[in-house]
Amino acid sequence: MATRKEDMSHFTTLASIKTPRVMRTVFVMLLIAIVIAAAFLIYAPWVQTTSGRGVVTTLNPNERRQDINALVPGRIEEWYVRDGSRVKKGDPIVRINDIDPQLIERLQAERGQMGLQLQAAQSALATAQIDERRSRELFEAGLSARRDYELAQIKVAEMQGRVAAAQADLNRADVSIARQSVQIVRAPRDGFIQSVNAGDAATYISAGAVLATFVPANTQRVVEIFIDGRDVALVKPGDTARIQFEGWPAVQFSGWPSVAIGTFGGRVISVDHSAQVDGRFRVLIAEEALDGQGWPEERYVRFGAAVQSWVLLETVPVGYEIWRQLNNFPPQLPPATAGPANGQAN
Repeated sequence: MATRKEDMSHFTTLASIKTPRVMRTVFVMLLIAIVIAAAFLIYAPWVQTTSGRGVVTTLNPNERRQDINALVPGRIEEWYVRDGSRVKKGDPIVRINDIDPQLIERLQAERGQMGLQLQAAQSALATAQIDERRSRELFEAGLSARRDYELAQIKVAEMQGRVAAAQADLNRADVSIARQSVQIVRAPRDGFIQSVNAGDAATYISAGAVLATFVPANTQRVVEIFIDGRDVALVKPGDTARIQFEGWPAVQFSGWPSVAIGTFGGRVISVDHSAQVDGRFRVLIAEEALDGQGWPEERYVRFGAAVQSWVLLETVPVGYEIWRQLNNFPPQLPPATAGPANGQAN
């Protein structure tokens, strides 16, 4: 050691250099920052969240937007509504008339004729049954041949077939009259007429044609969002969610939901078992009033409105969540569009 000190004594300039106080301070600060960061990553709690965008919809298909169709072919005679009209169940929407103004009268006359045919067939059946009973009594008494008795039975069966055919014709006539009589299309339930899609009296429509678009009222709203496949394994029915509706200012800090402002509560009710075409999974979220605050009224949040939602998952250390996020698959870029062959422009 003495020899080494003697050797170092020859380097007077090196011996005169000392570590600046600023560098020592910076080193201590960096060391403290690393220790604090490590402690933060290990011990700081973080609420895992998965976010997704979607729209407001409903669970019941009868409560979704639907088309009102024509029940019979014909010409539009009169509209009882217009775009934006509010209707109640059973209110008339449009009246349709057949091209033949006397069609109902003709169908009713045809039905009357079929009714007479049915009565005649029933009378013939009653007579045939009487003849069959007589033939049976005579045959049992030995006063008639078996053939006569069998012919009477065949006659009864034939008359029964005619009665059944006449009854079927009468039923078809009743159905035709009922269909042509239902020429006033009515609202299936309370709601709104979003748009009238057909024309006026000069427009001929066929059975099944779309007349108007109807939106039911007083429906149960849910939020439909789509989340990444990386997070779907962590989402299950019953998880709490925070929702931001389009047009409502809000602040949502992922990881600390307690500081959320302007968001609304929800609860996961369904998670799809199969992915969509783009690899995302659909999640349905129902309304849940948190702190006595439910979702805004329907006039503020309508069906089809865009939403942003955060589903709250497990509480884990911040470092674990960062590690989970970094282990995601790299993004897949869309394939490049192939250029002209041999690099030649068209």
